Amino acid sequence: MEGILPILVCAFVFIVALLKFLLKNHQTSQKINLPPCPMKLPIIGNLHQLGKLPPLSLRKLAQDLGPIIFLQLGEIPTIVVSSATMAKEVMKTHDLAFCSRPQLYSAKWLFYNCTNIVFSPYGAYWRHVRKICILELLSTKRVQSYKFIREEEVSRLVHRIEGYSSQEINLTKLLGLYANDVLSRVVLKRNFSEGGEYHLHGFQSMLDEYQELLGGFSLGDFFPSKEFIHTLTGHKARLKKTFKRFDSFFDGVIQEHLNSQTKGEKDLLDVLLDIQKEDSSEMPLTMDNVKAILLDMFAAGTDTSFITLDWGMTEMIKNPEVMKKAQAEVRSVVGERKSVLESDLPKLCYLKAVIKEIFRLHPPVPVLVPRESIKDVSIGGYDIPAKTRVFINVWAIGRDPESWKDPETFNPDRFLGSAIDFKGQDFELLPFGAGRRGCPGITFGTVTVELALAQLLHSFNWELPPGIEAKDLDLSEAFGISMHKTSDLIVLAKPQFS
Repeated sequence: MEGILPILVCAFVFIVALLKFLLKNHQTSQKINLPPCPMKLPIIGNLHQLGKLPPLSLRKLAQDLGPIIFLQLGEIPTIVVSSATMAKEVMKTHDLAFCSRPQLYSAKWLFYNCTNIVFSPYGAYWRHVRKICILELLSTKRVQSYKFIREEEVSRLVHRIEGYSSQEINLTKLLGLYANDVLSRVVLKRNFSEGGEYHLHGFQSMLDEYQELLGGFSLGDFFPSKEFIHTLTGHKARLKKTFKRFDSFFDGVIQEHLNSQTKGEKDLLDVLLDIQKEDSSEMPLTMDNVKAILLDMFAAGTDTSFITLDWGMTEMIKNPEVMKKAQAEVRSVVGERKSVLESDLPKLCYLKAVIKEIFRLHPPVPVLVPRESIKDVSIGGYDIPAKTRVFINVWAIGRDPESWKDPETFNPDRFLGSAIDFKGQDFELLPFGAGRRGCPGITFGTVTVELALAQLLHSFNWELPPGIEAKDLDLSEAFGISMHKTSDLIVLAKPQFS
């Protein structure tokens, strides 16, 4: 009899939860006109339909049900937007109503209770730190001041590739080093790839773990009333370990900066510490706030640039006519000079079209960081209640046949003569988001990618290793908060200049 009691209790709890779920679902459907929703299961709702690659699963649901759908993900009411028209409704027409962020468990842990820019809920604090970011950290003038770093790191990338002579090159790895070195020098005035320091700190492993933990689809995040799930799944233990590693690392570099007497160009941490010291506003930055913003810079600035470069070179090697055309343009502009300058970039119209096409097919963040409605609102004729989570599937929007001809084909020519850009005004192309929650690092990220791609096209002729054809390339993707290839790009590089 004693052994039966726990089973009866569990059965009772399940039945009560099931009845509450069915009653709530019935009452909600009676009161408001929600977007179409696929069939739900008790308790978990539509969670089982996310699959291993949510951007693809959500696109399939949108193809069946329409460009805006409703999902009950555990305890979380959610809408998914999969068209340019609906994205414009969320990020422009009703931008204020959808400008907050859900308080994800992972983000609370990693970002010092969501005091960074990306995950901070809408309010006075978020407006304060975003203003600091736009005016002090990522202004056009500040980005231009680091031109010498980008040009030096691109030169180092070229020298690394030249060092392989006629050997096979793991280009993916070298592109990752470039993206991380640019960010670490701009933010911390440190170069982690020199002297083994990159591996000493395990910096890449920390960032990789961060990307996975913040994928936005952790089971526990859909059952906020049942926090124990994070412990049962091991998610909490991983978060604590990763947070401690980042926190310890940031404590060290902050102390170095506070003790340093070095003069010259300030890195972004110097700028943040100056603001933190002199801030006389009603909500001065704490040191934890500084660390949260630091993590934002690394997380948003390294992986996104790296993914775009990796996919860019992969697509051009798969499409040699595109590469030939892009190389001809770069070489005609740069001429006999060995180095591409940032002043050359505005003249490279076809290269810019290539990058737009990369963003369309391979947005670094395929499902934008989720938003949360702060009030009841109506879009597309449907009622969206306050506290509804919003996923914007930019991966699906970039492949929507309503917006793009032959959407699965890599064709940069589609952007020649087109006014469509990725700066948040054209909702067919949203790699950086739009509206109040658009990424403030767009200028920095774009020039980091453009300069590297232009230099790689100018300095080398690229081939696949013998016996490997374009059709053999593994284009499988892994999903986290960002989405990158699971296989490295292995190539041969023949120098253009002897």
